[in-house]
Amino acid sequence: MYEARGLIEPSRSPKGTRLYSQEDVERLRRIQRMTVELGLNLAGVERVLALEEQLDALHAQLAATEAAAAAARVELEAELERVRRSMSADIVLYSGATTAIVKAADARSPFPPAGRSKTR
Repeated sequence: MYEARGLIEPSRSPKGTRLYSQEDVERLRRIQRMTVELGLNLAGVERVLALEEQLDALHAQLAATEAAAAAARVELEAELERVRRSMSADIVLYSGATTAIVKAADARSPFPPAGRSKTR
């Protein structure tokens, strides 16, 4: 009856004899506990087993999502650090008449070139 309802699927020998694995036996014991101890009918057992499979699938999906999020976070932090380093190399605070930020290549030194005095 359990096999007909899809609750258990034992393998078969070449002559058609049912071959129960240890996993099959454990599942049969669980079904028996649910029907005898909990008073579930077979429809209830089917529903419980289906929900457990769905829960296992969701746990696996959650673990995969958490792993992907962790990898994305590492990648994002590395990219942020790369941008910070590139910004600190390209932008300097110019201490002229303004407090605007200018690129280092466009900044002029507030000090006169070597060999020239400021009093000329």
